[in-house]
Amino acid sequence: MSHLQNLLLDTLLGTKHVDSAALIKLQERSLCVASPGFSVMPSDVGTLVNGFAKNPLQTRREGLYFKEMDYKCVRSDDYSLYAKNENNGLVVVKTHLYLLVATYTAGMYPSICVEATEKLGEYLRKKGN
Repeated sequence: MSHLQNLLLDTLLGTKHVDSAALIKLQERSLCVASPGFSVMPSDVGTLVNGFAKNPLQTRREGLYFKEMDYKCVRSDDYSLYAKNENNGLVVVKTHLYLLVATYTAGMYPSICVEATEKLGEYLRKKGN
């Protein structure tokens, strides 16, 4: 298991408030690592990358279609994108090299998912990733 995958498992899934997580390479627009059982299709990668490429206001208005679900965008800025669909949520944090993706489901605390994902994103930015 790679260092990056260990980071995902320990710092995100270890909280018990992140259902699944992945790192997407921005430059290549490809999946780098993901938690077991979490597959991110190329079309989903494109959706997330485009969510940051657009004007944040446009992303908030339009929402996101990710993993065959429509999400309402509740936050969109240069480094973070939060989206929600009923009891499910999506947190995406942009670093220099990656998009860090985390999801949560019913019974999990969205605030813990957000905090853990943002902290890992900050750590990766400090490391130059």
